Amino acid sequence: MGVITRNILTGLITILPVVLTIYLLYWLIVSTETLLGQQLQGMLPEGVYRHGMGVAVGLGLTFVVGMLMHTYVVQRIFAHAERLFQRLPLVRLVYPALRDFMDYFSPMKKKEFEQVVAVTLGDTGMRAIGLVTQEDMARLPRGFNDEGSVLVYLPMSYMIGGYALLVPRRDLQPLDMSMEDAMRFILTAGVAHTRNGNGKRVERE
Repeated sequence: MGVITRNILTGLITILPVVLTIYLLYWLIVSTETLLGQQLQGMLPEGVYRHGMGVAVGLGLTFVVGMLMHTYVVQRIFAHAERLFQRLPLVRLVYPALRDFMDYFSPMKKKEFEQVVAVTLGDTGMRAIGLVTQEDMARLPRGFNDEGSVLVYLPMSYMIGGYALLVPRRDLQPLDMSMEDAMRFILTAGVAHTRNGNGKRVERE
């Protein structure tokens, strides 16, 4: 039974990430096709619509929006509309968090989670892996913007959450590790393998 159980668990660990990734892509494609496909069927002459046209239109619209967001005028219009949108009840509680999360993946934004560091925890001799999220102290609340310190995010293993700590630069040691590898390493409690990467460096004082 031990061998059977171990092989079943190994199979699940191997298959589940692949299945969940494929299902997520499938759900995204089907949702896009259902939403835009129905609109196309009502707009196009009978017999012209073919399956997959909704996804193609969705990708095309996304591409156009991405190009327009590189223009100053569209950026200003979007910023104004976004400020109005964030004043709506309930929406202002959810949208900013989602927006900040998605901004990380934006090629137009300067990545702030680019540096991985080892944080020394007092005199205990223990160290934790963290991500530098803010080096500009002027952007932090008054009383929480000590010079010579940076804001570091310490994620938790096997769960969603973590701590944002103001840490003196002298207690930080830059690691030759990409953000993606660091998150994978932390979230799996060191089980996942990592590769060396190139990142910025915070100079210790």
